[in-house]
Amino acid sequence: MPSSESPPSVQSPTPDADQSTTSDAGPSATADANQGDSARGSASLRNIGVSLLLSLLVLGVIAYFTFDAAAFREVVGHLRPLLLLAAVGIAFARIGLNGWRLSYVSQGRLSLRSGTRGQLAWDFFSSVTPSIVGGGPIAAFYVARDQNIPVGESAAFMFFCILLDQLWFVVAIPLLIVANLYVDLLPAAAGAVGLWGLMAYFGVLLAWAAVHAYATLFRPRLLLRLARWCVKWPYLRWARTRVMEEVRSYVGRARTLGTQSPSFYVNGFLLTGLSWGARYGLVVLIVRSVYANVDALSLLFRSAAMMLVGLIMPTPGGSGGVEGLYALFIGPLIPASLVAPTLLTWRLLSYYLFIALGAYLFMHQLRDRSSSASPAPSPSSS
Repeated sequence: MPSSESPPSVQSPTPDADQSTTSDAGPSATADANQGDSARGSASLRNIGVSLLLSLLVLGVIAYFTFDAAAFREVVGHLRPLLLLAAVGIAFARIGLNGWRLSYVSQGRLSLRSGTRGQLAWDFFSSVTPSIVGGGPIAAFYVARDQNIPVGESAAFMFFCILLDQLWFVVAIPLLIVANLYVDLLPAAAGAVGLWGLMAYFGVLLAWAAVHAYATLFRPRLLLRLARWCVKWPYLRWARTRVMEEVRSYVGRARTLGTQSPSFYVNGFLLTGLSWGARYGLVVLIVRSVYANVDALSLLFRSAAMMLVGLIMPTPGGSGGVEGLYALFIGPLIPASLVAPTLLTWRLLSYYLFIALGAYLFMHQLRDRSSSASPAPSPSSS
């Protein structure tokens, strides 16, 4: 899909051009980098603690008001373990699909294994940063260090994956709006105000996704102008040189991606759709594994609407808010005694799992960098 400005093909910068590495820096620069890594590690641990605390707190409140042990035991007697096992499988399938997508977008720069590691890092940072911020920008640094490539290049891979997500929203949101004519996306208790508020939010999100896709595919220089405008702010001037270097690399890669064949976008979009479908399907499988009398179509559409609303949660990983959304969107479809158990299972497979795997990868990288930066012991003098 060529750009309207018909830019020349821009080659990806080589690892030697990466100004973010410290391999050629002096001891003081290496020490500063390691101190920065340690600070980021400490901040991530604090964010994990806050995120888990909020999630478990809201989960506990929901369990207090809805859980009934006797009713739960009666329902669990009809548990369908194969569906629960399928839910575990689809959670891991989502990891593989997203890793495959990141590897595909990189056009061979990232293997399937490194793409999966990068996606796990992305999911991890998304879990410890506000949902409205996302973990892509931070994960770009992880991928750059993990694969020794420029940060601008790894950021472009993340950026294009985000673009594919936006394209998915452009398709999914109109489908949800049409589906609302046949399936109630919100419980009746939300009323007309809640429904129109949801539709208005979908409209704003759809407009943003369309503008984002247009700027990336047809007017990538708008990104450069936006960055140039941002670094004029007094508290960002100190980073002007570094930011502009990275954004130029970023825009260059975006231009290259913007000139790919239609099949490149179709395949990327299909991987994105499968990934989001796995997210929606996880809720369906978990709920139907313990309660077969729920309408699968209503459950699927409400899951999609719930996750779209969850994108604007201000807490790390949407913790606390997402649990509340589950009670609002999914709770009315199932017995009250099942709300807390199914919510806990869903969060285990869609949230806590990624925190555990991502934290392991992130801390492992910090240890590797610390050990590689340690000076070799000097030989004893004779």
